[in-house]
Amino acid sequence: MNAQPLKPLSWYKSLHDAKSRRGENAFLVEGTRAIAQISRSCPDCIRELVVREEDAPQQDLVYPVRVVSASQFRSVCISTNPSGPLAVVNMPDGACAASLPRRKGDKVLVLEDIQDPGNVGTLVRSAAAFEFSGVLLSDKCADPFGPKAVQASAGSVLSLWIRRTKEYAALLAGLAAEGYYCIAADVGGKETLGPAKASKIVVVLGNEGSGICPDTLRLANRVVRIPICERNVESLNVAVSGALFMYVVSRPPA
Repeated sequence: MNAQPLKPLSWYKSLHDAKSRRGENAFLVEGTRAIAQISRSCPDCIRELVVREEDAPQQDLVYPVRVVSASQFRSVCISTNPSGPLAVVNMPDGACAASLPRRKGDKVLVLEDIQDPGNVGTLVRSAAAFEFSGVLLSDKCADPFGPKAVQASAGSVLSLWIRRTKEYAALLAGLAAEGYYCIAADVGGKETLGPAKASKIVVVLGNEGSGICPDTLRLANRVVRIPICERNVESLNVAVSGALFMYVVSRPPA
């Protein structure tokens, strides 16, 4: 196996904290499938694998490998019963920048103040599945590189560009000025969800409880809702709603 200077276990555990992730420019990915997705998306981003003694590879791998005991492995993972290896992965360039990449793509997801990391990770995964190019998040959103969000994203967090910044509103306004058609998903929307008749679109989703703020709604070309049976349920989970919105708006118009 490749030689690697050993870090204290506390270093890996520190990557559960957002400030430490930014300082070390690294985050953790847990599980064989999620790591495989990271490897497909950005193979050069993986710094190191951490594995239990019983899972130690019998031959050299592409990446440096740290072998630890089962109890040590559990201490650095977020899962109660972790399976598969743990990867230390480089943060992507510009993830917290107050500017968007030069190549933004034709479909962008905007998340405003979504605080549950599972919802953020699931929405990132859905955005990647429906070929959105990037996700712009407000700084009050859960960190998409936190362990729970990365786990919910199934490793897709490097399949598209990410920006999490307090300047998200200005960046959204900039997208609108560039001709992106902005569709906001809101329970108070007057229009029913349907395919977007535009070549460049932005889908905006808001906070789990309070929805999208008024200033952001004013930037929208359309404010739409998903028709549901309100006798049975008041609303849908934001991750479920977001997946439905991205799927429908991505379909070609009839």
